Amino acid sequence: MMPDDMMERKAQDPAIIRNFSKIKTIRENAMMITDTERREERSFGEFISQWPKDDVVGLWRYLKKNGSRLGGNTGPYALRTLGVDTFLLTQDVEGFLRNHDIIDSGITSQRALQSAQAFFNDLREQSGRNLSELSRIVSFGFGQNRVQ
Repeated sequence: MMPDDMMERKAQDPAIIRNFSKIKTIRENAMMITDTERREERSFGEFISQWPKDDVVGLWRYLKKNGSRLGGNTGPYALRTLGVDTFLLTQDVEGFLRNHDIIDSGITSQRALQSAQAFFNDLREQSGRNLSELSRIVSFGFGQNRVQ
């Protein structure tokens, strides 16, 4: 329901990032949400909230595969904005995971993602804290922790 002329106006709006390819993702991700709701026969919010809590990286993969520009940390940041409990693979978190031999391959490899997920699942079970808190604790406890 977003015609091309509306996208062009948004691309000129100084209140948002004026990058046309990024603006196009609004419509593309809205279509992904609609397609998900149609296929799953439930709202997108229900789909997200009912995703298994111990497989957040699976939800990241879903967003990356089916959405637009939702790879890297963009998908996890979007999920956090929606209130989903997720860890982030920031530079400090990645450094911690490498330093403790939890991951030893590319951070986006399936093996690394599963290892990170298993680590955070175990930490959540042991501590009773949520993934977002644990991710922040790990990141504050390792690396440079510079605020830019």
